[in-house]
Amino acid sequence: MTNQIRMVAFDGDDTLWRSQDFFDAAQLEFEQIVGGYVDLADARVSERLYAFEKANLAWFGYGVKGMALSMIEAAVEITGQRVAAADVQRIVGLAKDLLRHPVELLPGIRDAVADIAARHDVVLITKGDLFHQEAKVRDSGMADLFRRIEIVSEKDPATYARLLEEFEIDAAQFLMIGNSLRSDIAPVLSLGGWGVHMPYHTTWSHENEARVDAGSERMRSVGSPGELPAAVEAIAAAAAA
Repeated sequence: MTNQIRMVAFDGDDTLWRSQDFFDAAQLEFEQIVGGYVDLADARVSERLYAFEKANLAWFGYGVKGMALSMIEAAVEITGQRVAAADVQRIVGLAKDLLRHPVELLPGIRDAVADIAARHDVVLITKGDLFHQEAKVRDSGMADLFRRIEIVSEKDPATYARLLEEFEIDAAQFLMIGNSLRSDIAPVLSLGGWGVHMPYHTTWSHENEARVDAGSERMRSVGSPGELPAAVEAIAAAAAA
């Protein structure tokens, strides 16, 4: 049958484990560093940092290293090239702290993935820095639950279309679970797939730049990992109807 869910995919950051919290904390420290040179409100530090991060995605991609390079570039410009070498070193230290941070699974997520894996093939599709994502997957202790693990540089319709071809399934047989409408839900829905949106309490501005019809028949929203198995089965029933 083509009208059935054959594969369920999970996002990694802020779906399986905490991530954005640590980036937010690093940004606050960055702003404290820059605040030693300029008035934070007048300098629009947060806004200008995001502008560098967004512009640099094409060069550095997603993840800690791209953020750190953007922070250095932003600090140089915002301070009028007055930022001290010692403070640049502090920014590099923020990045190293992020890369060393232990993986913290969301409460209940392992049981939810295991429950879903008992009825469907499950895969992990995450994006970001290759080394860092590989380390997170390894340290999460969840790698054994996934049929395949894909670390990609971008999550857009073209990437999902390529993966679906490799998986040898139709989009209508594919369900993606994640916290980001931009990366996890909208691209899959555009291909004719299904999505379960599980918002995280904090989200990077870039991932909020997407609009999905809240009433879409192909999407469900949940508030916690414990709700995922029921949402997946509801979609599986709808796909088979």
